[in-house]
Formats: sequence, structure tokens, C-alpha cells
Amino acid sequence: MDLRLTDTVVLVTGASRGLGAAMALALAAEGAYVVAAARSKDSLAEVAAQGGGRISAVEVDLRDEDSVRALVPEVLARHGRIDGLVNNAGIAPAGKFATQDPEIWKDALTVNVIAPMLLAQAAGVRMIEQGGGRIVNVASTTGLRGKPFLVPYSTSKGAVVRFTEALAAEWAGKNVQVNCIAPGAFVTDAQKAVTDSPELHAKRIAKIPAGRMADPSELVPLTCLLVSPVSAFTTGATFVVDGGESGKL
Repeated sequence: MDLRLTDTVVLVTGASRGLGAAMALALAAEGAYVVAAARSKDSLAEVAAQGGGRISAVEVDLRDEDSVRALVPEVLARHGRIDGLVNNAGIAPAGKFATQDPEIWKDALTVNVIAPMLLAQAAGVRMIEQGGGRIVNVASTTGLRGKPFLVPYSTSKGAVVRFTEALAAEWAGKNVQVNCIAPGAFVTDAQKAVTDSPELHAKRIAKIPAGRMADPSELVPLTCLLVSPVSAFTTGATFVVDGGESGKL
């Protein structure tokens, strides 16, 4: 299937490693021009070097509103348009709720909710001017069901799901599709403590009907489809990719 991504322009946040890097590389392989954004300059450069000239890197700190607000204008300065936005970056502070500092909550909400909102607003306005576009928000299965010791993360990712639905309804008539992906357990640096421990790894995969954790490459076909104009009638949906974990009793 031709996803009609050739020469489209897509911004991917959190693109220096893990899921974000896999998404950026896959979109570039489909012919898109990708602006890969993250805090890590060196890691971004490594991703861009693999993109066949179709990935450019830009540093951004999602905790800094000025940095976030400058991102979409930078994409437009480089390419003159923006056809897709993948809000992938996020943080997952862990700890006991009873003793958590409110600053931890502010940090999680700033990175996981406010930054995607600002980027969706800036990108979406330009997409509407262009005649359409697609926004993909990356949530988590912990945004669908609460998880102990990850209360700020779970709360913020639940907000991302509702944000996706509400914005999709508001912009559907403007040919801007807004969808959400909720990944489960993937083998990334964020899961290193689990994957490096045979005991923790065994406990983790015991919860997954598929009997394993996923590779980041297994998320990219769905991402490319949702960023593609061929999915123009799909909006306001949350796609769960978790090996059946959230669907079992």
C-alpha cells in the first residue's frame, strides 16, 4: 500500500531513542521529511545520520514553554509546511503517592500534557491553513487503567487520551485527524531495569498474553498509517498495542 507520505513533513518528539527514534526512521523510510526533536543532541545526530538525508534534528526542552513554542516555527522555517505531528516524548516519575512532591506532578503534566497541547495547537492551526494534517499522541496503557507508584504518569496519560478525543471532535470537519496510540511493554531504555533483571523480566512478561515484550519496530506500521492521508476517516481513536495485556480479565 502506498501511504502517500513521500515529501510530507512530520515532527516527532522524543525522537532521540526508543519508540520515537523508531518512528522517525520509519517515517523517513516511507519518504517523509522528519524533524526529530529531543533534548539529547548527540543521540539526535545519530538518528538523523541513519535517515538517508530525510531526518533533521532540533533540540527541545519540553519543560521550557519558550523552547516548545519555538519548535513548530522551526519546522516551518526548514520545510515551509507541517503535515504530521507525533507527540511521543514523555516522562514517567515513579514513587509513593503519599509522599510525592507537587513539583513532580507539575513536571509530569508539563511534559506529558501541556507540551503536546502547545505543539498540537501550533501545528494544527497551520494544518488547517494548508487544508489538513494528522496528529498522533502517544499515551500508554497506564493511561487507560491506573498503575500504582506511577500515579502522575497514569493521570497525565489518561489526560492525553481525553485530549485526543476532544480535539479530534473539534477538528474533524477541518480535515485534521487526531488519534492516540497506547503502547504496553516495549523493549526500550525506559524499561532497562526490567529487561536487565531476569526476575523482573519474567514477572513482566507473565502479565502479557503474547508472552513477550515488543520491539519498537512493532509500533511503527501503525504510526505511519495514522500519519498518512490514507487514514483520513480515522480520528478520535486510541489504538492499544500491548500484546493483549489490557484486554484480559
